[in-house]
Amino acid sequence: MDETLKRLLDAETRSEQIVEEAKAKREEITRQALEEARRAEQRFGERIPDLHGSFVEKAEGRAAQSISELQRRYDERNQELRSLAQEHESDAIDTALALLLDTGKG
Repeated sequence: MDETLKRLLDAETRSEQIVEEAKAKREEITRQALEEARRAEQRFGERIPDLHGSFVEKAEGRAAQSISELQRRYDERNQELRSLAQEHESDAIDTALALLLDTGKG
């Protein structure tokens, strides 16, 4: 019986040792995971200025493209209006003269 009891105590001691090793290993894995997460967060934080700069650069490019397109449309419309004004200039002068002359008769 003493031998069986001794074996059981040895098994219990070994089991406790295995449990403690597993706990230590779990704590080490947890510590490593937290450290890796901290490093990843730090790397991301360091990249924020680059990400922001890239975003601003793209936004400025799109804004410049939009401004250019609006300027082109404005210039086209301005040219159309100038052409229309030139086309109707003589008619407007004739109508104005007729009104002035007609007003002068009355």
